[in-house]
Amino acid sequence: MDFITHIYLYTIANSAGRSLSAPLVDLSKMIAADEKSLEISPDTYRWCGKAIDIVEDRLGLKIRVHHKDGLFAQGDIFLFNHFARFETIIPPYIIYKETGAYCRSVADSSIFKAGDTFSSFIKSIGVVPNNLPGLLPFLAAEILRGRKIVMFPEGGMVKDRRVLDDDGNYSIYSRTALERRKQHRGAAVLAHTLDIFKQRILYLDKKNDVARIERWVNALGLDSAEELTALAKKQTTIIPGTITFYPIRVRENFITKFASFFTKNLSRQFSEEILIESNLVFKDTDMDIRLCDPVQTKNDWSWWEKMVFNRYFMKVNSLDDLFGLKDDSDGYIEKIIEGLISQETNIIRDKYMMAMYTNITINLSHIASHLIVTLIERGRMEIRFDEFYMVLYLSVKNLQASRGMQLHHSLLNPDCYMKILSGNCLELDRFLRTCTDAKLITISSDSIQFMHKMLNEYEFDEVRIENPVMVYENEVEPLTEVHQTVDSALDSVATIPDKDVASFMYDDELRSYQWNRDKYNAPEFATINNKETSSKSGEPYLLLPKSDSTVGILLVHGLLASPAELRDFGDILCNEGFAVLGVRLAGHGTSPHDLANQTWHDWLASVARGHKILSAFCERVIVVGFSTGATLALAFASENPEKLGGVCAVSPAIGLRNKKSSLIPILNAINRVASWLPQTDGILEFFDNDPEHPEINYRSIPIGAITNLVDLAEYTLAKTSKITVPVSLIQGDDDPVVEPKGAKLVFDNLSVSDKSLHWIASSKHGIIKDNIGSTRELLLNFIKHVEKTD
Repeated sequence: MDFITHIYLYTIANSAGRSLSAPLVDLSKMIAADEKSLEISPDTYRWCGKAIDIVEDRLGLKIRVHHKDGLFAQGDIFLFNHFARFETIIPPYIIYKETGAYCRSVADSSIFKAGDTFSSFIKSIGVVPNNLPGLLPFLAAEILRGRKIVMFPEGGMVKDRRVLDDDGNYSIYSRTALERRKQHRGAAVLAHTLDIFKQRILYLDKKNDVARIERWVNALGLDSAEELTALAKKQTTIIPGTITFYPIRVRENFITKFASFFTKNLSRQFSEEILIESNLVFKDTDMDIRLCDPVQTKNDWSWWEKMVFNRYFMKVNSLDDLFGLKDDSDGYIEKIIEGLISQETNIIRDKYMMAMYTNITINLSHIASHLIVTLIERGRMEIRFDEFYMVLYLSVKNLQASRGMQLHHSLLNPDCYMKILSGNCLELDRFLRTCTDAKLITISSDSIQFMHKMLNEYEFDEVRIENPVMVYENEVEPLTEVHQTVDSALDSVATIPDKDVASFMYDDELRSYQWNRDKYNAPEFATINNKETSSKSGEPYLLLPKSDSTVGILLVHGLLASPAELRDFGDILCNEGFAVLGVRLAGHGTSPHDLANQTWHDWLASVARGHKILSAFCERVIVVGFSTGATLALAFASENPEKLGGVCAVSPAIGLRNKKSSLIPILNAINRVASWLPQTDGILEFFDNDPEHPEINYRSIPIGAITNLVDLAEYTLAKTSKITVPVSLIQGDDDPVVEPKGAKLVFDNLSVSDKSLHWIASSKHGIIKDNIGSTRELLLNFIKHVEKTD
């Protein structure tokens, strides 16, 4: 077992109360005996940071931090919700990494054991127990010394993520009290009382009370009165933070099996925690940490409030005195001050808890879980896949348009979520698999059935395993906009116009272009990207005439190009009254590195999506493809999709004229073998391209793209006999890029009677782009011929 695994098991075991070392002792006596035990070790801090980096690099946990500029520097107290034990360690490291400031974080006292290695370790990185005598004044002094504070106001893990009671008020279940309670206001008391102290220091400075200020300088261990007054001028700032883990898995793994084998009679709590949390750490999991807007304390005291505080401060000699006010204070002044502090800290607590709970990073499992819960509440214990997929998709698109909703990156990346409609979405498959593992659903060929187990109530240490759907649902319960969006999608799914869905899908195509353009603009891709000379936009386009058209034209560009290759012809078609969609093939118009990660199946899927979009705006679709786009058009037509009216394949890429192309399969095989070796990407991943249209085409050709083109050509030739719509083939007789005889091979393979082959006298490849011979006229004639055909 490696060191990371050992530390992980040790953390869970200690946290769950299972003894792996010395028994729990009275912590206050331990601290009194050794005050140095709370000193932060810079070496351990740095080592811990490296260990977390290793976890990210080599294990499954991916930490994503979202924040506005300056929040880490501005914040004094950072608050986080609590779902997993190891959260105690990660936020302090992130703050240190961003600011260089050491942190004090507060953890459950049960994980501190006398003489225990793990206890010594967490104390050396600034963790203190929540029952430390004089905890709040200790933390206040640490803030004044320039350190940051990390606290978990829920006071313990909220495994069911239920943070609202039946009346809609914020509360959580307390394991110790065995009932629901309000979240702790310790952070609010700390910030508010510290700001009261700061106001007092500023008052003394204004009065030039040098003696009192010097006494506080000495008590706090500061260097000068100037340092203290500078600190007093900065209002204490609370930064709420929201941690969201995605996904939650319930399958056993090697850690759970290891623990069960070596440690018999595991408690239910320990078994549950090690299963859930080891899956979070050792499998692909996103830990989204989202910092919210600052929460600050009241600083506009009335004259009588200032008078009361100044009077009380006359007998305050330490921070312990200031933080020692109790609800049952005897003195009249003390009762007034305690009431003022209590009233204000309740307000502060409610502010930061609302911020924390309304900044959840929303993912597809949240949406799907709410949909399932809503269906069950409406008495529906089954839903067809097509309806399920459409409701989820509509919910995602509408949430994208909502302001203030924090969406997981998979709901912003169309290459992830747009596959929902086809049922090939990885995130959705994973959610359904988890539900199946938990025996919450059963799946038939065309529908999902919800099991009655979904209706059961589960104990605190069972719910994450037995009903993850309810955990996801509870997590977004404070987000009414999520509920309204999903409910609205469910209510409208049967009546939403096809054009509205198509508009959403076209928006995905635009988003996909921008997403991948940004992704592959990173520095690691610069060597290849810097060779590029393309100046035309690579985004797709949808051109709709002023009046509705019965026929739409789907334009499919060639390999290494972009939709811009056929844009001029698209404008002509639109002016003729046709709806036109210039589709962007996956990997094109962005970076050669993007293309290197795509297959011909991805290109064909791009054509299919384009056809579905355009079909909403016309009665029939004619696909016009050029080069590789022509090959894809033929392959797509062989599937005989609905509304397909005809295919025009110009210069289909069935064979390549470049003699080097015969070496491509060998180079590709060598690259695959080389990629298995550490620190090796490949022998030759790209080779140079000298295109006819450098303002549009890539200058670098991925080796894998040529291999995919060869495979596509082989697939297409085997399928062309299945095409049943009219086909027109146009080919340059001396094409320098593709073998002209490829067009003849396709023509001979076609079994449809309505077919034609036209030869253009040309030694150039781009006969549509440059309008060589009668190419565009032949295309328009074919389109009008199909338009007249029933």
